[in-house]
Amino acid sequence: MFDITTAVISIVFITVTLLIIWRPFGINESIPTTLGALIFLALGIVPLSGVFHIASIVSGASITIISTIVMSIVLESIGIFRWAATNLAVRAKGSGRTLFWYINILCFLMTMFFNNDGSILITTPIIIQTLSILNLKTRQKIPYLISGALVATGASAPIGVSNLANLIALKTVGLDLNTYTSMMFVPAMTGIITITILLFVYFKREIPVKIMTLQSHSISTIVHNNYSTFHPLQVDPQDKGYMDWGLFRICILVVILIRCSFFLLTPLGVATEWPAIIGAIVLIAVRWIRKGIGPKDILVKTPWHILIFAFSIYVIIYGLHTSGLTDFLVHWLGGAVAHNHFNAIFVMGILLTAMSNLFNNLPSIMIGTLSLQNMGLDTFTMHTAYLATVIGADIGSLLLPMGTLASLIWMHLLRKHHIRLTWSQYIKVTIMIIPIGLLISLLCLYVWTGWLFK
Repeated sequence: MFDITTAVISIVFITVTLLIIWRPFGINESIPTTLGALIFLALGIVPLSGVFHIASIVSGASITIISTIVMSIVLESIGIFRWAATNLAVRAKGSGRTLFWYINILCFLMTMFFNNDGSILITTPIIIQTLSILNLKTRQKIPYLISGALVATGASAPIGVSNLANLIALKTVGLDLNTYTSMMFVPAMTGIITITILLFVYFKREIPVKIMTLQSHSISTIVHNNYSTFHPLQVDPQDKGYMDWGLFRICILVVILIRCSFFLLTPLGVATEWPAIIGAIVLIAVRWIRKGIGPKDILVKTPWHILIFAFSIYVIIYGLHTSGLTDFLVHWLGGAVAHNHFNAIFVMGILLTAMSNLFNNLPSIMIGTLSLQNMGLDTFTMHTAYLATVIGADIGSLLLPMGTLASLIWMHLLRKHHIRLTWSQYIKVTIMIIPIGLLISLLCLYVWTGWLFK
């Protein structure tokens, strides 16, 4: 029944979503979500008793993401990303096509080791500066920038710790990190590889065959502070003065160990936020000891608003849940999803693709997950349907720039660096690529999970 409360909830949700996408005057995305959450709390749409429950769901995932971003800030400060940008230009060895694959591998690995938002923040300026070093024209930069962004964002699907929404929803459906990876890694990787190959085929004529050849001693870059200011520097990357290579090795080892610990310690009941916090503290301490750099830059650069954003968006979604939206989805789709394994995957995958592109993937995956909880599904069907929602939210959402927060950040970075890319240019590419990658991922999920649990 549509009453005044439902009207208020709908208006608040639509307004918050539009403000997140539009971001007038450059406002942080946590501001509209916080205001929306406060309205819901003030009107009693979300009771105060639910606040602690919401905090218990959101806090661990948010802390994990924040900790990985802290680690990325430390790595950037000691020159690792500067080294990466230099080597992209050098190792391409004059081949534009080689550079294409190097850039996409870099973007994939950054998301694997950190998360999709952090990967976009790190790799986009690196790619822009690398392409500028090579004197590529703006139209020649587009294939590398679009491909890198799509791969960096989509790469959050294979493992649960590379995306805030994935981490929050994991706890909701009762799926542990290792089971998630065993069920999801192959289907998601199949989709990402498909998308990358399709992107190469699509852009093949626009990717320059020959580009400037650089020697390792000729140029490097410094990615400075907020990733927006670049300074050229003549230096040999192999020179011991270029970077503290001992610190480099220690930091990389710590990152790898922490990433592995997520999977090794989860079965023992250790929450992912604890190794993430320890890893961040170790990196800060090692840098302080070896370089004399304190934690001030960490306090300044870390996007603490993610904690507020994650909590407030979940309050809003909880309000939508109590207003009957999830009941509507359960009534409308519950029978089809419960009917069989194939339906569960394709119905939820396509639904989340549509919702993510209309409303952004973070609130969409939460709505989808809460709906699944109330469909009375058996454990296997719920888990596979949830994984389909992740594919829809992480891969299908790439159809429009508004689909993910990472995509919106990417568009903002391009404008900041005076690279003009319209939504129509973006969609012209994604409409040819993403639906194919999405369907192949969902089909692979159906075959893979059916074989895994037969």
